[in-house]
Amino acid sequence: MSVVTCDVAILGAGIVGAACARALANAGMRVTVIDGRGIAGGATAAGMGHITVMDDSEAQFALTSYSQQLWNELSEQLPDDAEYVKTGTLWLAADDDEMAAARAKHAYYEARGVATEVLDAWALAEAEPNLRPGLTGALRVVNESVIYPPCAARWLLEQARQQGATLALGQPVVQIDGALLRIHDGTTFSCGSMVHATGTWAAELFPGLPIRPRKGHLVITDRYPGFARHQLVELGYLKSAHGHTTESVAFNLQPRRTGQMLLGSSRQFDVLHKDVEPRMLNRMVARALAYMPRLAGLSAIRTWTGFRAATPDSLPLIGPAEVDRHYLATGHEGLGITTSLGTAELVACHLTGRSSAIPGLPYLPSRFKKGAPHG
Repeated sequence: MSVVTCDVAILGAGIVGAACARALANAGMRVTVIDGRGIAGGATAAGMGHITVMDDSEAQFALTSYSQQLWNELSEQLPDDAEYVKTGTLWLAADDDEMAAARAKHAYYEARGVATEVLDAWALAEAEPNLRPGLTGALRVVNESVIYPPCAARWLLEQARQQGATLALGQPVVQIDGALLRIHDGTTFSCGSMVHATGTWAAELFPGLPIRPRKGHLVITDRYPGFARHQLVELGYLKSAHGHTTESVAFNLQPRRTGQMLLGSSRQFDVLHKDVEPRMLNRMVARALAYMPRLAGLSAIRTWTGFRAATPDSLPLIGPAEVDRHYLATGHEGLGITTSLGTAELVACHLTGRSSAIPGLPYLPSRFKKGAPHG
């Protein structure tokens, strides 16, 4: 039996696992990344790649703004195929109530140093001519960006490999016994620690985790350069993203550097098959056409689905698991792309003992234990 020794084994080669591998390898640790499917085979391939600051809670704002800062610092190093573009985000207000919400977000962000501006109906039409007339306005978040997640994950893993990390891809884990981990080809790893960056699959190893798979649909069009200029999101998306109803849809459109338009979003709990569902797809497209009728003239070239790991409080699980020397980096739901770099830094702080740039308490898995303190 072949036995390989490493300081840390990272289970999962999506963007969160890739970011953790890079951060830990840069910290001088001997890292092995293991994934039975390969790079970006799960939720990373079903993410829109929107790097955004969110304000559902102070803890969510802290992690997303810190992570966005890390992405901005890294942006000049990213390869061309990561398709990093600073598009900015327009949060669209369809009525006066949503416009009030846009102004509230503006005040929140402004108080915390995030560059935003409120657009009235005329300014919104100038910014995005293909939106329907009659929208009340929008909040523009200036310094937000988009990337192509699979290639970004691949680059992060390559950065880790250059620092000595090794990859075991296409080899599913067949047994975990304490500090020992065995993969399909018989190789056994003796690990100082294990980091579980496996999305919804983390709940299979740790059955008590409060994680539910949330299915989402995506549509991508042929190339139509200039059709949209910003990441476009309806303000009603916030209810969809953070609600816990069985299913919902919202308008969410991303212009890709290729000229393609990536369209979301749908969310479904308690649906475990990967099939594209015409009913949900039709609802999602109809919602998009209500905001951008000219989308009807674009040709869609692909539709697909994925599963995001959702937690009850919309915050990820980052830190020690109940099993000694096992750490979690999962439960990011729709913010895994944004928060991957921040998550990796928090994981590295847990494993190296160094201080973190933001408090890690709000994301600890132990917060769901009865009587646990909350940050």
